[in-house]
Amino acid sequence: MLVVRAITANDLDALYVMATQVGSGMTTLKPDMKMMGDRLAIAVASFAETIPPEKRDYMFVMEDTSNGRIAGVCAIKGAVGLTEPFYNYRIGTLVHSSRELDVFTRMDTLYLSNDLTGSTELCSLFLAPDYRTGNNGKLLSKSRFLFIAQFPHLFTEKLIAEMRGYQEESGRSPFYEGLGRHFFKMDFDHVDDLTAVGKKSFIAELMPRQPLYVAYLPEDAQQVIGKVHTSTAPARRLLEQEGLYFEGYVDIFDAGPVLQARVSELRAMRESTLAEIGLTTDWDSACAPESAPAEPMLVSNTTLKDFRMILSQSVPVNGAIALPEAEQQLLHCHTGDTVRTLSINLRKNPHV
Repeated sequence: MLVVRAITANDLDALYVMATQVGSGMTTLKPDMKMMGDRLAIAVASFAETIPPEKRDYMFVMEDTSNGRIAGVCAIKGAVGLTEPFYNYRIGTLVHSSRELDVFTRMDTLYLSNDLTGSTELCSLFLAPDYRTGNNGKLLSKSRFLFIAQFPHLFTEKLIAEMRGYQEESGRSPFYEGLGRHFFKMDFDHVDDLTAVGKKSFIAELMPRQPLYVAYLPEDAQQVIGKVHTSTAPARRLLEQEGLYFEGYVDIFDAGPVLQARVSELRAMRESTLAEIGLTTDWDSACAPESAPAEPMLVSNTTLKDFRMILSQSVPVNGAIALPEAEQQLLHCHTGDTVRTLSINLRKNPHV
């Protein structure tokens, strides 16, 4: 069975192996053992609550308990841009008009921005290719929302997610080649690596502060602004289902969209519920095949230091839920403990 859990110090080697599979464009998961080790140490301290909330980086791994393999990873950063600059392009509009010539021109522009500084960030989502089946991707991605719903006081009001921008099959980034290369004079992967290790001062030093006219960019660069990498499209749909949306901010290197939402307006905040684990003898009556939900439920424990989440066919009834013993063990829970539940998909007409 699969369980999403808080990362531990013992997961470093598996995390490094996973980072080698990611490829370019995801700056938060690079196959650098020191960088991974430093980040894991922060993650462990985050769950232990030994560092301030704004400095925390909660990392989660998906473990296949049948073989002990780490099949996926995802994370939540408490706040971005407080210790190093956090840049995006904001898509704007400039209007030029002349009554005398009867000309009215509206042009899209890109503004270098720090507007999203201080936001909580969803990041580092990666699922091993051979596990990209069924509801595995949803389990991994949506685990973060149940965590936020359980501990909303640890996060800022604004939540963002930088999505990996479009790249051709060769790895070429049309947007970077059409814009960034003119200023940085280096390959996309090199810039990506520098950003990953926190060397971001060159962005402010080399990028123009004036608005950039989108129409001046090559056609292929214009077409990919706000477009995600092919392998990232499913992840974007999942985030949009949970309440995130595109507000006109894009990554400065590959123009991938930055999704955002208010934490208070997330689906998990509205629809997730707490339930007490009942006696396992209640399983047959509470979760008989004829009454089982058509789709599984996300079920998590309510422990910060040892957060764990699974998919279950159990359904909460009147504030109680009957979980099989095996699922209780995965969650490190017992009868009488409280769990948080959420339907894996959006409910249709929830108010009807």
